[in-house]
Amino acid sequence: MVKRIGLALSGGGVRAMIFHAGVLQWLAQSALLEQVVAISSVSGGSLFTGLVYRFNGWKWPTSHRYLTHVLPHLRELLTTVCLEREARRLLLGRPANWRYLFSRANVLADAINRTWGVDITVDALDSACDWSINGTTAETGRRFRFKRGRCGDYLTGYASASAFPLAAAMAASAAYPLLIGPLRLDATQFQWFRRPDWGGSEQDETPVAPAHRTLHIIDGGVYDNLGMEPLFDTGTRTLKSGIDFLVVSDAGAPFRRRSLQAQWNPARVARILEISMDQSRALRVRPYVNAIIDSPTLGRYYQIGSNPEESLSRLGGGDRQAAPTEAWLSDLQVKGAAGWATDLKKVKPEVFDLIARHGFETAEWNEILFSEKASASLN
Repeated sequence: MVKRIGLALSGGGVRAMIFHAGVLQWLAQSALLEQVVAISSVSGGSLFTGLVYRFNGWKWPTSHRYLTHVLPHLRELLTTVCLEREARRLLLGRPANWRYLFSRANVLADAINRTWGVDITVDALDSACDWSINGTTAETGRRFRFKRGRCGDYLTGYASASAFPLAAAMAASAAYPLLIGPLRLDATQFQWFRRPDWGGSEQDETPVAPAHRTLHIIDGGVYDNLGMEPLFDTGTRTLKSGIDFLVVSDAGAPFRRRSLQAQWNPARVARILEISMDQSRALRVRPYVNAIIDSPTLGRYYQIGSNPEESLSRLGGGDRQAAPTEAWLSDLQVKGAAGWATDLKKVKPEVFDLIARHGFETAEWNEILFSEKASASLN
């Protein structure tokens, strides 16, 4: 029976984009992209997904199309265009943009439009695959989503996003605090509808006035850096959104132990944020990993920085010779891929190839590990 696959694509800047590209390369070579029916993304995962659509005429690609057209165009763009530099140029070179000095996601959206060619509205996407673009509402602390031509969170309410630029939704999802700053949204320009109870449907919604005239949408990774919430219920450990199999691609930066900066150093605030996000991530990963250990037919968890030979040996499965490559990436190469900066700068072709290969191999060794049960879940 054909399984309906969901993808949860984490944040992590350009590193995440390239790691996800490698994971999708493995899925495509296994002829599985046709089975993807739902995507939930944050930050770098949202930027990556937007480009996948961009390079396939705003439709979700077939496996063949991804390998022959989308992936090569992704590689060319990310190795030749520095989105971060273009956004900085638009901020400093256009006096009208100076008002966005502390909410630079608005400028990032302009850069995504101009340099990446993401020039459509949210509702212009092909609806065959359900894509949830996730941010965080600073005012409510809840997940703000763009999905099926609508936007909002359950406390603010939901509004039509039919005229909302896709580039702005992607930028909001990637608006990391301190580095980029939030996307400012004039809430009075939308008609909001809210559900009276948690779990209600659109039919239960009633009109509400916005509690805040301006909403500030920040990086979806602040709330859930894995983008798992729309697809997996951590409480019941069950899948959501009508999917049968969930692939979680986690390219977030590994948490590193280091000394706390001096009290007056602004980097100290960033460190506290790193700790909070790491703990939030762990609380979502643990129940999911336990769920797929108990039932491998539920999904896969692909984590950047995991060493294939060490993981296969530790978890007691697989054979190195079963891999299609002559050898896995070395431990040093894996650490180099996982340690790449969380930014939006262009990378050298050899860096793209390294991180993408790491993503591909991470998917590969997981299937070797679960080979006995994988065929029942993926074929």
